[in-house]
Amino acid sequence: MSATDTKTPAPRAGRPAATTPTSRMTALARAELTLLRRNKGTVFAALFVPLVLPFSVYSASKEMDLDEAGLTTGTLVLPAAIGFSLLFAVYSALVGVFVVRREELVLKRLRTGELRDVEILGGSAMPAVLSGLVQSLLLAAGCFALLDLPAPPAPHLAIVGLLLGLVMCATLAAVTASFTRTGESAQVTPLPLTFVSMFGSGLFLPLELLPDRLASVCELLPLTPVVTLVRGGWTGDLSASESLGALAAAVAWTVLAVFAVRRWFRWEPRR
Repeated sequence: MSATDTKTPAPRAGRPAATTPTSRMTALARAELTLLRRNKGTVFAALFVPLVLPFSVYSASKEMDLDEAGLTTGTLVLPAAIGFSLLFAVYSALVGVFVVRREELVLKRLRTGELRDVEILGGSAMPAVLSGLVQSLLLAAGCFALLDLPAPPAPHLAIVGLLLGLVMCATLAAVTASFTRTGESAQVTPLPLTFVSMFGSGLFLPLELLPDRLASVCELLPLTPVVTLVRGGWTGDLSASESLGALAAAVAWTVLAVFAVRRWFRWEPRR
């Protein structure tokens, strides 16, 4: 046999295959999904509460002068439904996930392996983010079919708003988890942002119906630009400057949340 006929040695049996960040995050997400299914309370709050609350918005819309705000029942209920999904299926659910995994030393053990910090947080958040995405799409389809909504004239705004909302709410959940001590308190710490967003970001009451000064303050809330972009995608009445302003506000909140996670997120139990 000549030197040119030599073969490359076969890999040793049992040698682990090389992994990529995507494969590591997917494996972690699969394990997290299994754990999430076992928590009946979290599953109920994440899957059923966002499906019920839009009916409250629909009922309340009958008492509003939506024509003054340039809205219809559909363009009020649909962004609200997506906002509820972001708040409950993503934000509130992930606060509990991050806190419980930290207190059970799961995050600490994961950091001793080859997973990077961003992979640990991303993999842990993936099931909730995907459930929020699927739920939002189903709610949008339901509102489109039941409330006689026309086709959105600017669907790209709604898509960008939804994607930014998913990333923002997942990151804000990690920030809130940083200041949450126990799994029990994780049921309480998300409430301030949840309630403020529900009543101040245009989910129950459009900002156009609020006093100008109060509306200006509510525009600064994290979820407001997301609702603005989603609603603008269906109404088509957002100008280029308004769209860019909402986009910039959503990105700014996300960047600020990422900085806060890098600065304050706790990987070990709080004592």
